[in-house]
Amino acid sequence: MTASAPHSAARQHAAGRVIHLAHSPDSDDAFMFYGLATGNVGTDGIQYVHELQDIETLNQRARRAELEVTAVSIHAYAYLTDRYALLPHGGSIGDRYGPRLVARQAWTRRDVRGRRVAIPGPLTTAYLALRLYEPDFIPVPTPFDEIEAAVLSGEAELGLLIHEGQLTYADQGLHLVADMGEWWYEETGLPLPLGGNVIRKDLGPELMATVSRHLKESIAYGLAHRDAALDHAMRYARGLARRKADTFIGMYVNESTLDYGERGRAAVHELIGRGVSSGIIPGPVQIEFAD
Repeated sequence: MTASAPHSAARQHAAGRVIHLAHSPDSDDAFMFYGLATGNVGTDGIQYVHELQDIETLNQRARRAELEVTAVSIHAYAYLTDRYALLPHGGSIGDRYGPRLVARQAWTRRDVRGRRVAIPGPLTTAYLALRLYEPDFIPVPTPFDEIEAAVLSGEAELGLLIHEGQLTYADQGLHLVADMGEWWYEETGLPLPLGGNVIRKDLGPELMATVSRHLKESIAYGLAHRDAALDHAMRYARGLARRKADTFIGMYVNESTLDYGERGRAAVHELIGRGVSSGIIPGPVQIEFAD
């Protein structure tokens, strides 16, 4: 068998397949999937249909197993293990940074207890991290891009910001109460695994491996062609200046996105394990990477 034979077999197996690939309409995800979305990465005959929705909607759709491949919160993955495996590529991992808890006042941790907090969804990792940080608060589910406004209007007393809001809250006059990624690092010495890509296990090992390779190649292509990938991602930057968008993308698309590595995988186990032991996640959870 020649060296190219396995790839040839994969192409024959994949040819003509339609794979729905869902992710958030955010600059970091757009950067990550630039190679695939623009045809700069070969697909072995697979037709990828890109679907863009907010992460909490994708979490809920994954619970219904509607999508072959989708971005999900690592918290949500705890409820998906019967149908999905985590792909080793595409993780959004905050190394000493992550979702940011903000308020109109310069509050501290002791001020959070019992307060109304606008959250981006109950299955988000941001929500799980906040529950581990302070279990006693009143969650106010809010679309992620309306959380700053909810705090400013008084609808919520604090807000838990994900995506670009992590960089723009001060422009709105809001104060940082806690960075969940920094708090998590102080607690565990590990990065905070916020999101990942999952693949439905009923695709079978050959097709799963092919899709996994395509995703890794797309991430690598974006990192190798940063300016062009950033041009593409700016369509989803929600008003961020190019420099800030580049900073945000660098936070969540990097070498850890190409592969979780031992430290990233340990962080996934630690986060879900703490969620189970605290009673937030009804355990146990069997974590499976699609290797």
